[in-house]
Parts: sequence; C-alpha cells; structure tokens
Amino acid sequence: MKKYGQVKLFASTLLVMSLLVGCGSNNTSSTNGNTSNANGANAEEGNTPAAEDSSPITFTFFDKNTGDAFDNPVAKKITEKTGVTIEIQQPTGNPSEKLNLMLASNDLPDMLAIGRGDLLDKYIAAGALMPLNDLIDQYGPHIKEMYGDTLNKTRSADGKNYYLANWYGLEQYPVFGFLMRMDVMKELGAGDKATNGEPFTADEFVGLLKAFKDKYPEVNGKPTTAMTFNGDNMGAIMDTFKGMYGIMPYYETNGELKIDMKDPKYLEMLKFMNSLYNQGLIDKEWATNKTQQYEQKLSTGAFFSTADAFWNVGKPNAILKEAAADPSKKEESQFYPYKVVAPGVDASKTTYGPKNSLGWDGIGISKSNKDAVRAIKFLDYLASEEGQYLLMWGVEGQHWDMKDGKHTPRPEVLEGFKKDWGAYSTESGIRKWTWAIKNGPGSDGTPYDLIGRYETDEVSKLAIKNLADTSFDTALYDNLGPSGGTPEAIMQQKVSETKSKYFPRLVMAPNEAAVTELYDTMMKEMEAAGLDKLEKIYTDNYNKRKELWQ
Repeated sequence: MKKYGQVKLFASTLLVMSLLVGCGSNNTSSTNGNTSNANGANAEEGNTPAAEDSSPITFTFFDKNTGDAFDNPVAKKITEKTGVTIEIQQPTGNPSEKLNLMLASNDLPDMLAIGRGDLLDKYIAAGALMPLNDLIDQYGPHIKEMYGDTLNKTRSADGKNYYLANWYGLEQYPVFGFLMRMDVMKELGAGDKATNGEPFTADEFVGLLKAFKDKYPEVNGKPTTAMTFNGDNMGAIMDTFKGMYGIMPYYETNGELKIDMKDPKYLEMLKFMNSLYNQGLIDKEWATNKTQQYEQKLSTGAFFSTADAFWNVGKPNAILKEAAADPSKKEESQFYPYKVVAPGVDASKTTYGPKNSLGWDGIGISKSNKDAVRAIKFLDYLASEEGQYLLMWGVEGQHWDMKDGKHTPRPEVLEGFKKDWGAYSTESGIRKWTWAIKNGPGSDGTPYDLIGRYETDEVSKLAIKNLADTSFDTALYDNLGPSGGTPEAIMQQKVSETKSKYFPRLVMAPNEAAVTELYDTMMKEMEAAGLDKLEKIYTDNYNKRKELWQ
C-alpha cells in the first residue's frame, strides 16, 4: 500500500491573507510507522483541514486477487478523482508464496491486499504494515463513516488498526444448502414446496431421495443415484449437513470452546449421513470425486441432489438448461438450494450461511510507503459511497445513470456481464478492483455489488428466499487457532488431518454402531494429538477477542 513517513512541515506567508497554511509534502520518510507527525502543520495549528492534493502520484499495489493493469475506464476515473495511479504488481504463481517472499526480502510494495488470517498476522507482527489509526482519524472521514464498528473489530491486540477489511459488513445472504432438481421435485409430488420458501423436514428429504430412485432407476441407460458430492470440497459437504443441525463453528459449553465435533448433534449428523449411504442414496464414489467429475455427474441427469454452496453448480445448471427438452422448463431443470431441518432443531436456528462480517482480505499500507497521507486519502475515497459505486457500477453517464434518485445500470452493462463476465469486467473495470468494498445497499437502496446483487438469476433468487435467514456472523470464531510456526500449530494440523481422514470412513461405515466406534477412535486420536491444549487456545483467544471488541 502507499508510502509512508514523517511529513515535512513548512509554512508560506500569504501576502493577501497573512495566514500560515500547513501542507503535507509527498517526500515523507519515516520508517517507524508513527503517524503522530504525519499531519502537516494542521496538527499544531487548530486542526485546520489539509488542502486536497490531487497532484499525480503513483503507488505500487500487490493484490492477491488480480494482476490486471490499472488502465480500464474505472481505473482512469479513480486517477482523475484522486491523482493516484496504481502500478499493479502481478501475482504470478502462488500469491501466498509471493507475499512470504516479499516479507522475507523486505521488498514491499506501497500497498497490499492480503487474505485475512495467518499471513496477514505475520505481516503485522513483522512491522511490515503501518498503524492506520491516526491517519484515519485525520484523513479518513468516509472510512470512519462507512466502517463504523468494523474498525473496532479489526484492531490487533495492541489496539491498533493495520488494515482495512474488504467485503466487510454482515449480509443476509445464503451459502450452503441441499441442492435439488426442481423439475424432478415437481414430478415427485413436491411442487408445493419447490418455490414457496418452506423448509423440508429430514423425513421429507429422505422421502424425496427414495422416490427419485424408485421412479428413475435409470437415465439414458445408466443407473441413477439420489445424491453425489464433490470430494475435492469436503468443507462444503460438512458445512451443509452441519447447517441442517444448527451446528456452530465451535461447541460452546461451560464458558469454554470445544471442537465442533464434540457437539452432541455432530454424532447425530454423522449417523444420518451414514444411513443415507447405507440405503444406497449416496454415490459410492463421492469421496474420490474430483471437481470436474462431480460437475459431469450432475450434468447427466442421473443425480437428483447434492450438498454444496449454491453457486458451485453453475456449470451443471448451464448444461441442464441447454439440454432441457421443453424450452419453457429450462429454468426448472436446474439444481436449486433448499433448507432441510434435522429432528428437534428450530428451523430459524439452522446454520447454512456462515458469513464473516470482517470480510475476506485486509488492505494495508506498507512501511515502505513514502506518502501515507496520500495513501489513506486514496483509500478514503474508495471507501466512500461515491467510490463504492465507481468500483462496482462503473462510470456515471457511461455505465449507469441516476434516475428518480436511484442508481440505474445501462442495459448494455448487464448484457455484457451476462455474455462474458470476465471479459466485460476487464474491459469496463466494473468489479475488477474490489478494494474497501462494503456489503449491502447504498443510501438509495441499490446494492453496492451491481453484478452480484442487483439482478440475480432464478437460482440465486430462490436461494435468498429459502436460506438467507440462516446467515450468521463467524467473525468471533474465525482464526482462533494457534499462531503459525508454533508447536501448537503442528498439533492443529494433526487434528485437522485426523478429521479429514475419518470423515469419509464415518459416512461409509457399515452400520450405525460402527459410526459410534469410529467416532470414539477418532476423538481419542485427536486428544493424543493435543486437542485439549488446542481447545484452551481457542477459548483464550475467543475471550481476548470479546474483550478487545468491547
């Protein structure tokens, strides 16, 4: 992110007004990250607002998500508004490896977008990112207005902010669900629940899986199976079934956090999955399915259901629509997400929608930045409502217009994204640079995310109707584990590996008694790997986070 250091002070005597005006020079050169003197003369002369500086300046920026050149219409408008030109550092190869190399060599760009988690924490611990508190207080009015309490929650243990969260703010939006073919549901007599937003009981869901097998033993001469999963994405499978049982990221009991598998409902969940498998309702090859195989299977019409994030079946849905015999039923031929509720679970307490209100990435200003004031002003503009609509909707008068007090996209923009999302984003710049982006609607009610939220497809619409109420904020629970490179981190790895090793075996166990026996064996292995010590770390970090956020 942008260059930082002490701002040189100078005063010019104006003959007409006889006033001293403090100006921030672009030639700053502090290396200690202290922003207390980065305010120009205004810090000592009545806090007079600094004059806006839109003179040309270039910052280097490493964005782990994109390496495209900063030269599209949106980029040019940002430069026009701020004077800032961004030189993107191409994230070739593995972005994480590149970030580690830059940190080790101390060869840092002016700004960085780093995924929240261990790597971002490593940058902060190494002193590679500047504290932003003073800069935000003096030059970030839009940041303070838009981020609000999020700034409190993204503070480090020392009470300082070292990054701005990206894609922040809790949004009631679905994630996981049980995906079922709508046309088949109607043929099986479940048409009343196909579109009305009502959840299914576990018994109703199992009844549909069985009815599919009975009604369609073969499709195009090939045997059918009610369900299949993506073996490359075990997390999506687990989180979908956990959602059904209302299982949280951790099991909280007696003021302590335990691994989720200690929740009594987790064993119930495993037994339910095992019963589906032993009834022949789950694909016997599910655990070894690669993503491409999984998508091909769903595209054949020989499978009725899966457990996944609803956006992960876009390719099969496109093929199924194209292959629909009746053009009027193309939309119905797709997989749609539904809520299934386990016995004894309140439908409003299901947890299909884990969402972190603190977002995906952290955007920071590196210690190498020589002009932190211009850098934070640049980010402040992007964080403003004007900046959000520019980044996510494009240029007013070119990509959208204000009509009746609302942002209104031009038809050719929506059509461009429908035709080729990637190409049109690169051409227009819309949604290409997603820096300091906030979830939700702007002041006129239109969503900041034009393409993701303004005009949704039929699958997304029903997902929102069926599952948006299952969203919950995971921010308190994310990244509570041990720091990387510690002995406890090795324990964490062993526990995770044990869970991954046993999960398929539990689902495919020969009977319910074997599930319980395997579960007990797995938990003993986890305890031997250091689970008890890890759970103390989870609890300690959890309590510290709650205290920090007060």
